[in-house]
Amino acid sequence: MTTGGCLCGAVRFRIAGAFEHFFLCHCSRCRRDTGSAFAANLFSCVATITWEGDPACRRLFQLPGTRHARGFCARCGAALPSEQMDGALLVVPAGCLDTAPDIAPEAHLCHASRADWDHDLETLPKRDGLSG
Repeated sequence: MTTGGCLCGAVRFRIAGAFEHFFLCHCSRCRRDTGSAFAANLFSCVATITWEGDPACRRLFQLPGTRHARGFCARCGAALPSEQMDGALLVVPAGCLDTAPDIAPEAHLCHASRADWDHDLETLPKRDGLSG
């Protein structure tokens, strides 16, 4: 059982079943969705989700004319899972999980369209806390 929720706690969920894929996507849509270098999403066609908390806080934004969608909490804006393709696919942002997923990222998608500043990041100093 995998659990997770939004930042403010208004929406919680439990996921039963396995994730089949874990991708890091660098496309411009995913970068805009996350405000970061990439989106880290898990995918499953077999897992089921049980929602808890305030159902009025669950939202889905579907970019018109595309398959691109993003689940989020209406109260705090945090990313949430979304059921896509008429419920055939569960997409789960890795950052909203309480527990580590049972699979590791398997590929960088749309790497050629990554942000101009997204290179050699592994060479930056590592700190355990916030700066200054």
